[in-house]
Amino acid sequence: DVGEVYSRLLDHRPVIQGEIRYFVKEFEEKRGLRELRVLENLKKTIFETNERVLPKCEQAMQDNLSETIKRLQAANATIHRLQEREYEVRKLQADKVMAREEKCIAHWEEFMKEQQNKRAEVDEEHRKAMERLKEQYSEMEKELAKYVSF
Repeated sequence: DVGEVYSRLLDHRPVIQGEIRYFVKEFEEKRGLRELRVLENLKKTIFETNERVLPKCEQAMQDNLSETIKRLQAANATIHRLQEREYEVRKLQADKVMAREEKCIAHWEEFMKEQQNKRAEVDEEHRKAMERLKEQYSEMEKELAKYVSF
């Protein structure tokens, strides 16, 4: 008796299971029809997309792609010409710089030769002046020696 009272008062599993089965059955019936309609609509949309929209998109893509490729090729050719011009300008500038450097080196070498020649002239003048001074001092010593003998 106690087990039966307990199961009727406290064990609600059979009642809950029945309610759950009823709810699932109702939900599946209503949902099943709605999902069938959704699937049919999706099928129709996919068919329309495959038959109409996709070919139009492919054609538009091909048309635009060929035009885009032509534009890219023209831009590429223009950029290539600009790069060639820039390379030529840089080459000319580098040649000018090299010519200036060579000219500066030639001027420097000429300047150094002039300096060596001037140094040689100054050294020669100094040597001659030293000889004149030696001669002058030796004559002065001779004259001084004459006066010392007094």
